[in-house]
Amino acid sequence: MKDLKYLTAYLVPLICVLGIYKGGLWMYLTPLVVFGLVPLLELWMPSLKNNLDEDERESKLKNKFFDVLLWLNVPIVFGVLIYGFYAYSSSGFETYEVIGLVFSLGIVAGSNGINVAHELGHRQETWERFLGKILLLPSMYMHFYIEHNYGHHLKAATPEDPASARYNENLYAFWVRSVSSQYTSAWSIQHRLNKAAGRSFFAIKSDMFWYTVIQISYLLAIGLTFSWATAAIALAVSIVGFSLLEIINYLEHYGLRRAQKKSGRYEVVREVHSWNSNHALGRILLYELTRHSDHHFRANKKYQVLDYHDVSPQLPYGYPTMMVIALFPPLWFSIVNKHVPREMVELQTATIS
Repeated sequence: MKDLKYLTAYLVPLICVLGIYKGGLWMYLTPLVVFGLVPLLELWMPSLKNNLDEDERESKLKNKFFDVLLWLNVPIVFGVLIYGFYAYSSSGFETYEVIGLVFSLGIVAGSNGINVAHELGHRQETWERFLGKILLLPSMYMHFYIEHNYGHHLKAATPEDPASARYNENLYAFWVRSVSSQYTSAWSIQHRLNKAAGRSFFAIKSDMFWYTVIQISYLLAIGLTFSWATAAIALAVSIVGFSLLEIINYLEHYGLRRAQKKSGRYEVVREVHSWNSNHALGRILLYELTRHSDHHFRANKKYQVLDYHDVSPQLPYGYPTMMVIALFPPLWFSIVNKHVPREMVELQTATIS
């Protein structure tokens, strides 16, 4: 019965639909709940550090309920987006309502879209990875699949990884660097994969080519179905969606660094190279993404069985709260810098000097 807690993640799209239906200032209900009410609740709710025993782990891995919860996000996310685009194209929204609409749909695209896509993108089944790629489409971030799986998981917590924030790097500088570098990195990885397989840029398995075609087609379909103004709204929604991902990227590895060996290789990724949070509500809403160190330790481990590790650096608040704090760099540095392991700060200081 307690596993039903993951149904809470569906509250985000549900609240979004309610806000759009009511209109007016209700358009801001989703951002107010996710980045206002949830952080306040996390200050009150407990931090849960318990891990599953072996029997519980086996039971949860066999239970398809946890997988179905992820799969259902595909029709839910696209259903909410279509409803939002229809409402915009058929109503005379005021400017403030349009802004609320963009942020509300963007939060759905980020939380129930990209976040679930990340989990499905590590699955063994091809069709599940396909669902993950589809969920990246509303945020126009399909290249994330290639860069994350073939780039980030190899380079996390190193200077070569665009998705790992450096010590004393503010969110806004990181956003520019990460967004641009992850995209170029994905193209570089695709070129390498094509060359190794002896296939052309236009081949069926040349993902980056098809991602480009699909994403352009997505905007064209919205423009032709609703209006070109609606397509512009869809583009704005995508920016909000992938920006939420980048804020999470920022806090997941901020200031953490793997030591470089004399050979030039870096030490293997360990539990100390990712920030964790055991705050209950953030864990549920983000399908255990907040137990990020265990995910990097075993990338194909399903969300329902991720473990807490004592050695992992712990964020003082839950992910939703830390995302808000990250928007204010002086506040972020004053709270988080003192929790960054000293040896990792020294590694980065030595590299800069």
